[in-house]
Amino acid sequence: MREMIMYQSSGENELFIEQSAAQLPQISDDAVTVTVDIDASKTYQEMDGFGASFTDSAAYLIHQVLGAEQRTEVMRKLFDPQAGIGLSFLRNPMGASDYARTVYSYNDLPEGGSDPELAGFSIAHDEADIIPLVQEALRLNPELKLMASPWSAPGWMKTSGSMIAGRLKPEYYRVYADYFVRYIQAYAAHGLPIYAVTVQNEPLYEPQHYPSMLMLPEEQREFIRDYLKPAFRQHGLAAKIFCYDHNWDRPDYPLSVLEAAAEEVDGVAWHWYGGAASAQSEVQAAYPDHEVHFTEGSGGEWIPPFEQAFSNVMRTGIEILRNHSKSFVLWNMALDELNGPTVPGFGESTCRGVVTVNQQTRELTYTLDYYALAHFSKVIRPGALRLESAASHEPVRSVAFRNRDGSIAVVLFNDGETPETVAVRLEGEKLLTLDIAAKGAVSVRAGR
Repeated sequence: MREMIMYQSSGENELFIEQSAAQLPQISDDAVTVTVDIDASKTYQEMDGFGASFTDSAAYLIHQVLGAEQRTEVMRKLFDPQAGIGLSFLRNPMGASDYARTVYSYNDLPEGGSDPELAGFSIAHDEADIIPLVQEALRLNPELKLMASPWSAPGWMKTSGSMIAGRLKPEYYRVYADYFVRYIQAYAAHGLPIYAVTVQNEPLYEPQHYPSMLMLPEEQREFIRDYLKPAFRQHGLAAKIFCYDHNWDRPDYPLSVLEAAAEEVDGVAWHWYGGAASAQSEVQAAYPDHEVHFTEGSGGEWIPPFEQAFSNVMRTGIEILRNHSKSFVLWNMALDELNGPTVPGFGESTCRGVVTVNQQTRELTYTLDYYALAHFSKVIRPGALRLESAASHEPVRSVAFRNRDGSIAVVLFNDGETPETVAVRLEGEKLLTLDIAAKGAVSVRAGR
């Protein structure tokens, strides 16, 4: 008999309830309505992990608004693999994003200025809140991987002359590559190795109310191939380079980049705000040696009822993993009671953080995203290898992994409208039989 622990969610008041196999009711084989078969002989991607982003706003809320005891608690519950949910992947903005208190880069200059030698480069902004939290996260979970993505180059490098909209001027491609190098070196000096970078967050979206930079695929592939990767090689930097970092609805973009810069690109990063997760597999089939990463998906008030919002994260998370992603990263680690702070002029925010920090009362709340992420990160550990899994009834969604310690991790979500009695089998051997409520989620970790 395998040692087994499981976590169940069947509604807003029954989130991530821990149970052992001994606590499960005995269910006869005749009651089974769905079988989920796991084939350990068919393996896919190796997981890097699950997580979110320490935006400027999120870091400020956790590091400055919360008291010391609350901060210790939330960091432990986010990152500690035993006492918490063991988040192991951070994708942090390089400079300001839409969720920042001010618009800033690491080399801001007065209008009309330029600094091609980057003499004024500094990550002092991050040293206040972001770096201390990342250092603490790494201490709590030494398997943590850190990824960085810019929303914009410094304004003086761009056609707009600001961090809002515009494009990177070709004469600054070399300087901007050096900007990445300086960032990675500066973080390394704080004991924080950068695992990977993307070149530009959402390069096809050019909003006029927060930092952004349009970067067409031909520009991105030239920048990576002729400037960024050579700069990494010159300075002995091992950080991976992922292209695209935008929605599923434009697989032609990463395909175009990879066509000309496959040797310089390590993988493709994706968001969920358009298209379907199958785009990940489409590009992966064309370039099977390149990694797949899901780097941003925010929950928010556009999916208002709790059940629908929780279901969306569970359903989509399973599909992301079944389509070869090595990571599953939501957006802000924390937001306040008004879904902020946001950059000045942003307007109303409808996004949701993994936790909520009320700036008025300092109350700390763990949102549905925390518990949905927990369903994945608590049982699927870094280095886990995805296994083939298939359900006999389509509404029951599944994904399965084998962890490095040999344990089997299975995440199940009943996307149907009726309860199901599900038997999970590994190579024909029954792991367990359990009841799953409609729109209920179950995560299982079965030891050897």
